[in-house]
Amino acid sequence: MGHVQVEIADRIAVVTLSRPPVNAFDHALFAELADVFNGLSAGRDASVAILRAAPGAKIFCAGVDLADSPKRYRPDGRFEDGGEQIDARYHVDPGRIVRECFWSIYDAGIPVIGAVEGKVIGVGVALLANCDLVVAADNATFALTEINVGVLGGVRHTQRFVGQFLAKRMFLTGEFVGSDELYRRGALEAVVPAEQLLDAAMALAVPISKKSPIAVRLAKESANRVEELSLKDGYRLEQDYTGRVKRHRDSDEARIAFFEKRDPEFRWE
Repeated sequence: MGHVQVEIADRIAVVTLSRPPVNAFDHALFAELADVFNGLSAGRDASVAILRAAPGAKIFCAGVDLADSPKRYRPDGRFEDGGEQIDARYHVDPGRIVRECFWSIYDAGIPVIGAVEGKVIGVGVALLANCDLVVAADNATFALTEINVGVLGGVRHTQRFVGQFLAKRMFLTGEFVGSDELYRRGALEAVVPAEQLLDAAMALAVPISKKSPIAVRLAKESANRVEELSLKDGYRLEQDYTGRVKRHRDSDEARIAFFEKRDPEFRWE
């Protein structure tokens, strides 16, 4: 694929954004990243993914490509004069491709760990808000700069990521916030020097990769579904997921291996 690279080893997928110079998202990159995570969800090769920019990037993501956005919103449904009309779904709903990208991460069958360094702007913040865990380099800074260029967006995602009050401050001011403040507010799992970023992400990914892949998928789905529920409704749903995971032989294998003090052998059964 053009601007997204995927490497899978030991059940861990490393997904790398590489659209020079600043990883700004155009319609093609939204679609490409969605395809990547939908593919990881459909496959059985990975149990967890790490989303990052190319190592050493000064900008994790500069937000939406401002030169591309007007093309998506053309009322004639063409990206350029004389071009063919695009899929009718995207013609009448230009924001659809953006949502599909975000939900491919949020609803991914496997947990996604964001690993960021450098500036994280607009869409980049929303991408991380859809991840399950996030680690950051000590040089990472985060901003919603939409208000500076005459548009709005991203505050609901940011509320999930950093909490409603900091999200509103970022949304209204367009100012950058450092990784130390996000760590203090509980949004980040760790803040490390940039050269240790992938190691920090791997420290989270490796234990997940060794669990039953079926259990991991059901656990993520369960956690997402109970997020907006009341305590009673959420716990009731969790009990249903316990029943679902226990249907599989891998659940028995996890229990037996625990008592026999050995590594389990999961078979996706």
